[in-house]
Formats: sequence, structure tokens, C-alpha cells
Amino acid sequence: MSKLKAPRAKLRWSTALAIGFTATLALSACSGGDSSDDGGEAGGDWDPVTIDSALGTATIEEEPERIVTLGQGSTETAIALGTTPVGMEEYTWGADDTGYLPWIHDEVTERGDELPELVTGGTELDVEGILELEPDLILAPWSGVTQEQYDLLSDIAPTVAYPEQPWTIEWEQQIEIIGEAMGQEDDAQGLITDINTQFDEARNEDYEDVTFSYVYNDGPGTLGVFYPEEQRVAMVSALGLTPDPVVDELRDEYDAPGTQSALIGLENADQLADSDLLFTFYMDEANREETEAQELYASIPSVENDAVVAAEDQAFVTASSMINPLTVPYTLERYEPMIDDAIANAQQN
Repeated sequence: MSKLKAPRAKLRWSTALAIGFTATLALSACSGGDSSDDGGEAGGDWDPVTIDSALGTATIEEEPERIVTLGQGSTETAIALGTTPVGMEEYTWGADDTGYLPWIHDEVTERGDELPELVTGGTELDVEGILELEPDLILAPWSGVTQEQYDLLSDIAPTVAYPEQPWTIEWEQQIEIIGEAMGQEDDAQGLITDINTQFDEARNEDYEDVTFSYVYNDGPGTLGVFYPEEQRVAMVSALGLTPDPVVDELRDEYDAPGTQSALIGLENADQLADSDLLFTFYMDEANREETEAQELYASIPSVENDAVVAAEDQAFVTASSMINPLTVPYTLERYEPMIDDAIANAQQN
């Protein structure tokens, strides 16, 4: 295991950063999906926008005011750009007792906007429910929308799907695509800059020599390793830790298309022997107990050392799985204590 340094003091957020980020999020909040008058390009003369995706081309003829978001991350970025969607895909895993992801619920209610209508997504996509919302733009750049679903949605409103593969997009690209679709490209770049500033502020130099792998399971005997560009791995890397280089070797042999991961199987758990820390999540307590009871999983050095970062809070797991203007501040303030504990455990072994 690499030599681990003792972590420095907890995150100290500058007042200027906090004020600047809050101001960005508050860009002319609009109620019930009304568009912003102060959102940079928005609110002026509208030039038609054409966006190509893997499923088709969306031509946005007029400035969007009633947006529906599908998949992950689009809701938060639309809100940060000043428009609260009229509808969003429902995510019960990670939602609080209001039925909404907490960072979305808090931001929308603080503005005094109406919360988006929740619509069923995935294989049971509620196309009729979306039709009733009368959207003029449907955003789904990080989703699993199928070609058949896309064709139905495109008959309702211009629909922006993923650039190449379902559930595969880098966080900067997602924000850029949404900004383009909303006619707020400059504001979108501002959001990216704000996020990178937060990452720079949060980066811990004492983590530089610490390697990690971010893994997942899909039942007994399974083991997958996410790639560095996958958003939850990028979030951890932004704090200063280094993805275990072995992932590049695993990518060549075990790539699982559409997942941004290598599905290596538990029989190859020894490939992670040099990872100082292991990041993961479990669907529920039963899944955790089942996974940790497997001998091959338990034999991974970071697991043996209890150098594992595995949150039990479903909201945190969801927030830390995607990089956007609302999830980043929610995640960063919660992550470092968990990482420090894992490093302390690794140092003791």
C-alpha cells in the first residue's frame, strides 16, 4: 500500500465562494417553469437551436419555458440556469419523505417555485403524463431513453437525448448541452467554472498519494469497477485521491458498454489489491450483508482494513453519483469526514 499522509483539517469554504455560488443558483428564479429574464442569453431574441443526439435531432424553435427532465442531473442544471422544470423523472431511491431528492426540494421551495410534477421513467415511461404537462422541451442527455420512447417524446416536444450511449455522459458535456438547449451557453459555462472552483477549494493535498477503486455489485459473485471519467469517480478524484491505475487494464478486457465500468466478476477481486481505499454503495442492508459475507470480497485488502467508504444514506449515494450545480455542494461537505475515517483505518494496518 502506498504511504498515506495524515489528512489535513476539514474543508473550509470561503465566504466569497459561497456567495458566488448562491448567486449563480439564484439566477432569476422563475415559478412553475417560467423562463428567466436575467439568464444571460435567455429572455432576448431567440435563435433556433439544433442539437443532435444518438437517437435523433432536436430543433428548438422558441425559447423553452415548460421543461420536462428525464434521467439524472438535468433537473438540477435547469434549476441552476433559472428555470424550474414543470416535470421531472421520479427517483424514489434517494428521495426524502417529500418524494423529492432533498437538494432539489430545498432549492425549489426556497425560491417559492412550484415543485415539478413527478413522472414515471425507465421502461414504464409515462408518456401520457408528460403529454399532459405540455412541455416545449424535454431534456434527457443522461438517461436510458430508448429509440421507441424518443420517437414518442419527439412528437410531444423537441427532445434532447444522450450524445452516444445511454447513461453515458461526462458532467461538463451534460451542462453544456442543457445550456445550449435553453439558450444559455454562457451561463452554463459559468456553472462549470463554479463547480471547478468548488473542487479546487475542496481538494486535499494530503490525499495525493492515496489510490482508490470505486466498485459496485449486481448480486452475488459480481463485481464492477467504474472508470475515472464516470461521474461518481470524478467526484472523488476532485478531492485529490487517485484512481487505481489497474482500471485501465481492466477496461481493455472487461468493458461493460453503457455503464462506464469494467464488469470483472468477483473472481478477479485480487486485481484491486493495490487500492488503498474502496468506494462503493449497496442497494439496501441485505445487499450489504450478502456482499460483505463473500470470502473473495472480504479478502480485498482495503476491505480487510475497513478502508471502505460506503454511505448508508441513499440521498448521499445519489448526490455523490452525479456532478451538477446542486449535488456538488451537498456532497463535498459530507464526503471528507468519511474519507478521513477510511484513511485512518488504512494507516493502522
